[in-house]
Amino acid sequence: MPEIHSRLLNVTRNITCSFVANNVIARDKVPDLIQMIYESLAGALDAGTDGVAPKKPAVPIAKSVTPDYIICLEDGQKFKSLRRHLRAKYNLTPEQYRAKWGLPSDYPLIAPNYAAERSRIAKRNSIRLLP
Repeated sequence: MPEIHSRLLNVTRNITCSFVANNVIARDKVPDLIQMIYESLAGALDAGTDGVAPKKPAVPIAKSVTPDYIICLEDGQKFKSLRRHLRAKYNLTPEQYRAKWGLPSDYPLIAPNYAAERSRIAKRNSIRLLP
């Protein structure tokens, strides 16, 4: 616990220094600011360790990939391509999404049939462009 207290003090100091360097604050208000920052950090730390279970996926991971669609583990919606939905709704990159849910790096974000269809279209179009 002393290590956590020491780390909280260091983070509190860094945040306070940054805040004071970029904002105008009366000297007599600095101790209150320090206390508020420390208590906020300690509260966040306590909230993060109170036994809250990690979020469960909306559907079992094994059932999230089908030939025609991918099911988002965040909200259970079905998509042909998941990348845009993750960025727009959750501000997640594919790497962050995979890490959050413990997915392998080759976990698909595009439905297999849709990817095959787009590949056929691309190949057909590139053949037309050849002289």
